[in-house]
Amino acid sequence: MVPRDWILAAIVVTLLAVATVVGQLVQRQPQLGLNTAALTTFNRRVRVWWLIYAILLVAYYSPTLTLVIFCAISFEALREFITITPTRSADHRALFWTLFIFTPLQYLFVGSGKYELYSIFIPVFGFLFIPARAALAGDYKRFLERVAKVQSGLLICVYCLSFAPALLYLQIPKATAGEAPRLLFFFVTLALLSEAFQFIWSQLYGRHVISPAINESRTWEGLIGGATSTALVGMLLHMATPFPYLWQSAFMAMVIAIMGFAGAMTMSAIKRDRGVRDYGTLVEGHGGILDRIDAICFAAPVFFQITRHLLGAG
Repeated sequence: MVPRDWILAAIVVTLLAVATVVGQLVQRQPQLGLNTAALTTFNRRVRVWWLIYAILLVAYYSPTLTLVIFCAISFEALREFITITPTRSADHRALFWTLFIFTPLQYLFVGSGKYELYSIFIPVFGFLFIPARAALAGDYKRFLERVAKVQSGLLICVYCLSFAPALLYLQIPKATAGEAPRLLFFFVTLALLSEAFQFIWSQLYGRHVISPAINESRTWEGLIGGATSTALVGMLLHMATPFPYLWQSAFMAMVIAIMGFAGAMTMSAIKRDRGVRDYGTLVEGHGGILDRIDAICFAAPVFFQITRHLLGAG
């Protein structure tokens, strides 16, 4: 690690430490009248964020290992997504292809650095294959619903998430050593911090809930305050990015915050529809993996595409 990487690591560790201490202290002050359930969820998220940050350190030294870790996360997230919705025996062959063929192939194409392959593999070939394979099983009951469920899971949990490690393989003009890992570091760090900022602003100043039926803790004050705070931190972490201008770092940070919010709301809506509280229980007391990476899934492809355009990367 070069000196500026140590500075970046220290900044993030400090922010996570502050979030950890504040979360624990506030939870022990019931007289403040804050949402206890939301505080518990926040503290659980912070503990998982420490683990995700450890994965970022792996990215600095081994892009291949990072790719394998993200592939495993996608596999488990997709399994959780499929589990909460009913399936029929006719879907099992399509699900097999989705989990064991399309998921690893998507990451294999990402690791090859071939953007022209991994950018279209799932939206074109995967989305056409799934309904065709399901139709061959001969079961037409709730066909559209069943196919759409599998396609949505593959899109969110695999295709979208794969654009996070794809940052490691961006061909950035005039990039210095370690530039790509720092870009992934910037993206994931701000995706996690935006969640924290939106929570804090909602708890302290939230008055107008955006959609009570979907998520009663998400407010307009939290979204605006969180996006603004994330943009400020994005400027602070400008040194971690290849963006030539400070405003670009701030803009990309705000994009991450807004798309992360959209992801969290969308996944909450799906859980409400299915009548579940969490997507899974892989980690006891923390819900499933998908509960922790929903913001990253939605923000990753948008961040990747805009970054690729701004930097003229290949």
